Order: sequence, then structure tokens, then C-alpha cells
Amino acid sequence: MMSRPVLYSLIAILAVVAGYFAYEAYERDRNTMQIEIGPKGIKVDPPSR
Repeated sequence: MMSRPVLYSLIAILAVVAGYFAYEAYERDRNTMQIEIGPKGIKVDPPSR
């Protein structure tokens, strides 16, 4: 069985890695063009800078 400090370190590392990938996904999503089709017509949102 692992000791508690090792277990806590692994959990902290996993949390940091998950946060990094979540931020990357957020940035990638923010930099894409969004096109919405609704009752008022087509709305195009260009990528934000």
C-alpha cells in the first residue's frame, strides 16, 4: 500500500494535468468560429482575439 504523501502527490499531479487540459480545450473552443441558425436568420461569431 502507498504512503499518504505519495498518494496526495499523485492526486495533486493529476489535478494539475486535468486543469491544464481543460484550459487548453477552453482556449481551442474559444478560438473557433461559431455559426448559429435560428428563426432570425444566421448569426456568425468570428473567433475572438
